Amino acid sequence: MNRQEIDLLVKKMNVETATGVVDERIQQIVVRLLGDLFQAIEDLDLSPSEVWKGLEYFTDAGQANELGLLAAGLGLEHFLDLRSDEADAQAGVLGGTPRTIEGPLYVSGAPESVGFARMDDGTESDKLDLLFIEGTVTDVDGNVIEGAKVEMWHANGLGMYSFFDNSQSEFNLRRTIMADGNGHYVAQTTMPVGYGCPPEGTTQAVLNKLGRHGNRPSHVHYFVSAPGFRKLTTQFNIEGDQYLWDDFAFATREGLVAVAADVSDAAEMARLGADKPFKHIVFDVKLVAEKAGAPAAEVDRRRVALASV
Repeated sequence: MNRQEIDLLVKKMNVETATGVVDERIQQIVVRLLGDLFQAIEDLDLSPSEVWKGLEYFTDAGQANELGLLAAGLGLEHFLDLRSDEADAQAGVLGGTPRTIEGPLYVSGAPESVGFARMDDGTESDKLDLLFIEGTVTDVDGNVIEGAKVEMWHANGLGMYSFFDNSQSEFNLRRTIMADGNGHYVAQTTMPVGYGCPPEGTTQAVLNKLGRHGNRPSHVHYFVSAPGFRKLTTQFNIEGDQYLWDDFAFATREGLVAVAADVSDAAEMARLGADKPFKHIVFDVKLVAEKAGAPAAEVDRRRVALASV
C-alpha cells in the first residue's frame, strides 16, 4: 500500500467506525501513529512474526516496569527535553539552570526539612565517602529565593534506589530541603555511584541488539520549585566518571557537571559538622520566573507517591 491508501484504511477502521463521543486529540494521535506504524511495516517489510514479537516485547517491558527506563535509554526522554528547550526559547523563557531528564525512579513524600538534611541512613557510611552537597537557589538575576523546595534523590553504593530496592530503608537517599532565608540548602549523604540497566532486563536486551551499553555515570536528581517560578527538573553528573559523556540515558549536559572536591580542612569540617574528611559538591540553582503563555514546565506523568513517617 502507499501512504494515501494506508491513511484511508486507518480512518476507515478508527474514525468512520466511531459511534460514541470522540476525544479528538486522542483520535488525532492514534490515527497519525497508526499511519506511521503501518507505513513502517510496509517500508521495512516487517513479517507478522516480527510485529508480534514487538508486541510481546512491550508486554514484557510493561510487566517488568521498564518502559520508563526504555524511554530514557532510547533517547525519547532527552528528545522531549530538547523540544521543551526549543519551546521555551520561542516563548522568550531564557536562562536558568538547564533541565535534563527525570528518569523513572522518583518517589514523592520524602521527609522535609529546612536548610539541611541528612539523606543516607548510615548503612554505607563505612563503605562510601561522606559527601556534602550545598548550593543556593536564586532567580536568573541572582536574587535568593527563600523557601524554594529542593527535592533530591540518588542511588546507593550498589547503584540501587530505595523503594525499588527492598533492602534499603524507606526514603533512604531521598529528601526534600526547603531553602533557608538565604536561599541556601545543604545535604549530607554518601557518594552516589552510577548504575547499569538490569543485565537480563528488557531494556538491556534492546540495547544489546543495538550494540550499546546501559550504564549511567554517578549523579544526583533534583526537582526545584518555588511560587512564581517554573519548576526545574534536572540532575548533575559527577566529573571523573567514565560514563560522564557516555551516559546511556543522554542526561549529561553542559552546566550540569559537578566536581566532587576533597576536603580535609578542619574549619570546613567544623562548619558542616563532619568528623572526618569528605567530598564536597557545590550545585547552585537558578530558577526562571513564570511567564504568561509559556509552555508548562510541570510534566504530568505517573509517579510513585508515598508518605514519610
